[in-house]
Amino acid sequence: MTPFMTAVQALLDGQDAPTPETQPSAAEPVARATDTQVLVRSLAEQLVSEANSVLAAHDRSIDLVDEAGPGALAFTLACAGRWARVRTVVDGRTALAELVGPDGRTEAEPRRLASEDELRALLLSLIAPARVNRPHH
Repeated sequence: MTPFMTAVQALLDGQDAPTPETQPSAAEPVARATDTQVLVRSLAEQLVSEANSVLAAHDRSIDLVDEAGPGALAFTLACAGRWARVRTVVDGRTALAELVGPDGRTEAEPRRLASEDELRALLLSLIAPARVNRPHH
């Protein structure tokens, strides 16, 4: 098992979920912002695959849905009714990364994940409510 798979199992066994750290979002050149979005999206795909291999035994899964539209790249992560969206919005020659969620919460000022590592914490925070409480025999 990978370290992330172990973290998912620990969460299902009752460990508390971490809170993902965020930081204020600032406009960046489009090329840099979209490159970061693609890297984070790639990591999300890997982590979702790892998490789903553990969650399958509990009849749970995380969904990863890509969204592309005029002026934006985004993906949504969802598990058991909870969700978060990571998006990059292009405005002219700059772009702004933004985290929406979990569950649609937004801050007064746009915020982004503090690092790629915080994507792990975000996924674990979405899985947490899906914990299965089965009696031990």
